Amino acid sequence: MLLIAGLGNPETKYAGNRHNAGFMAVDAIARAHGFGPWRAKFSAQVSDGFFDTDAGRVKALLLKPQTYYNESGRAVLAAMSFYKIPLSEIIVFHDDIDLAPGKFRVKTGGGAAGNNGIKSVTAALGPDFRRARIGVGHPGDKAQVISYVLKDFSKADGQWLTPLLDAIAEAAPLLAAGRDDAFQTKVNSR
Repeated sequence: MLLIAGLGNPETKYAGNRHNAGFMAVDAIARAHGFGPWRAKFSAQVSDGFFDTDAGRVKALLLKPQTYYNESGRAVLAAMSFYKIPLSEIIVFHDDIDLAPGKFRVKTGGGAAGNNGIKSVTAALGPDFRRARIGVGHPGDKAQVISYVLKDFSKADGQWLTPLLDAIAEAAPLLAAGRDDAFQTKVNSR
């Protein structure tokens, strides 16, 4: 079983924020692949379904922690522990201010680079989970980062954000098959 977590903040006032790019990605995946309805479990909203891959069907649980961004690790750990999911089968989608808007990278392990959601997941699980980093750009001044990520994407951002989310959803079976490089390449070739 695969666990795909998207990081974000739970209240509707945050729905369009840059910090909610992870929620947006798992929502796009759920829609594109006919996952079940969202329900409350593990201090999160979860939806389950399957990906059809070259190697067969892969069961997956999508997770949107409702603990707020900076405490996301609690919900991810609860789901991981309940289903006994190995660390190698956990993918976390999140916004990344160190990547230009629309850039997308997948990697396993590494540091948190100041991202408090990733710090929380790392504290709960250790660093060796898979990360899907959605570039949202940097405001240019470190003092503006918090207000920047807690602001909605602009209308102009929709020109790259919508196609990126669609590409993530379309290519998700590659991620489910463990083909992270092929997944990243397909998403970036949108």
